[in-house]
Amino acid sequence: MNLCSVSMIQTVSRNIAKIPEPALIITDEAHHSTANTYRRIYDHFPNALKLGFTATPIRLNSGGLGDVYDDLITSVSTKWLIKNQYLSPYKYYSVKLADTSHLHTKAGEFKADELACLMQNKFIYGETVAQWEKLAKNKKTIVYCASVEASKMTAEEFSNAGYTSVSLDGKTPKIERKAAMERFRSGDVKILCNCNLFGEGLDVPDCECVVLLRPTQSLTLYIQQSMRSMRYMPDKTAIIIDHVGNCYLHGLPDDDRKWTLEPTNKQENIVKIRECPNCYAVYPPALKKCPYCQTEAVREIRHENKTTVEVDLVEIKRKNDLQNTKLSDAILDTWEEIVEFQKAHKYKFAWCIRAAVARNIPVPSKYSYMRKIIGV
Repeated sequence: MNLCSVSMIQTVSRNIAKIPEPALIITDEAHHSTANTYRRIYDHFPNALKLGFTATPIRLNSGGLGDVYDDLITSVSTKWLIKNQYLSPYKYYSVKLADTSHLHTKAGEFKADELACLMQNKFIYGETVAQWEKLAKNKKTIVYCASVEASKMTAEEFSNAGYTSVSLDGKTPKIERKAAMERFRSGDVKILCNCNLFGEGLDVPDCECVVLLRPTQSLTLYIQQSMRSMRYMPDKTAIIIDHVGNCYLHGLPDDDRKWTLEPTNKQENIVKIRECPNCYAVYPPALKKCPYCQTEAVREIRHENKTTVEVDLVEIKRKNDLQNTKLSDAILDTWEEIVEFQKAHKYKFAWCIRAAVARNIPVPSKYSYMRKIIGV
């Protein structure tokens, strides 16, 4: 008799000694296959054939999947899935609220503590709601946040604005999480904020919008999160609001990508993109007009070799304004605004520390050593 069992990876790993030798191991979300838990299972059953399925055959900072699999068979493209109504079309907006250029990385991803510090900002929460009201008001929405605290604060900001909102994270009790998801599915909850949840396996076809408040260097995480609103429903156009510039690093969700089992050379990654200075829509550079508001394309935004090149006309105008603004006339309410002003006036970086302390603005923890050096 041929037997087949379906189990969670954690369950299989814990009971591996009791499991009969399989002839075939089928892995869903196979981009995780190089993780230690998965490798432990594969190594325990070296003679089993291994078949993996994933929409993103790449693993952040762990080389290619060729350590596990011998062949890669690619299927249809995201563009094909949209054209043939397996996914919904989308509109992508990038109203950037946070600058990640000063963040350090660990294991190929932004350091969690620095990321949390950057994104826990009252200005960001308020602008998130304001932009959502402008671009996706009353649409069922998932918000991806960088920390548990940021998720709670974002949900609170939406609630204060009159929209039913909940915040969930890995420590939320299962019963509470299940109840919240049922309310979200039914429409009683309009905004679902979360930290490190709902990147994979969530199927809510009538979710129309996602808001990205979680910068990431992982292409897999970006695609999983940005496309969560693209589950197909007739006449639906998904809205993706990217407040952290993930599209500048990874491109658009339906860009054609060359997948390989070999380790990815980051220097080969080149992203070309246009941003509309009128409505902040992001679209492919081949178009000469914004497909959403028909504004003429003025200048291409190009991000090459993972290095951001700032050519956004709105930001350039703001930089020129800052250069002509006296310190006594400047409104500096956040760390990011202080750094922006410092760069525009070419002050020494230590000025940022003193200016932030004088204004009771939190200084990122990674600069604590500088505070000690300059005595503030």
